[in-house]
Amino acid sequence: MARPAPLVEIDGARELRRTLRAAGDDLEDLKAANQAAANIAAAAAKSEAPKLTGALAGDIRASGTKTAGIIRAGRKKLPYAGVIHWGWPKRNILAVPYITAGAQQTESIWVPLYQKQLDQALKKVKGK
Repeated sequence: MARPAPLVEIDGARELRRTLRAAGDDLEDLKAANQAAANIAAAAAKSEAPKLTGALAGDIRASGTKTAGIIRAGRKKLPYAGVIHWGWPKRNILAVPYITAGAQQTESIWVPLYQKQLDQALKKVKGK
């Protein structure tokens, strides 16, 4: 399955990471910003997930790396998480994009938070 495009892409993020690295920062600020944004979106995704048994909603989890905020659902015991989210046209299974919906619904919350943390990281580089 092809990897989906990011919901939000920050122009210049790669250059920012390179500059921070050159400035001696270990990029933990960006990791924290990505984690915080993913936590907010994941909480909303849990409320959007179909709840036949609740197992799918209970398995939604967020993580943050230095390069991305990630929301995951599904494991070996829940192999249907991706099928529910993306659908399966050949099997007449309609998509229920609960993770995307959660991220979109909370965008007005996590984007300003993310922007604030990015601005703080930039101030470190600029020495302000």
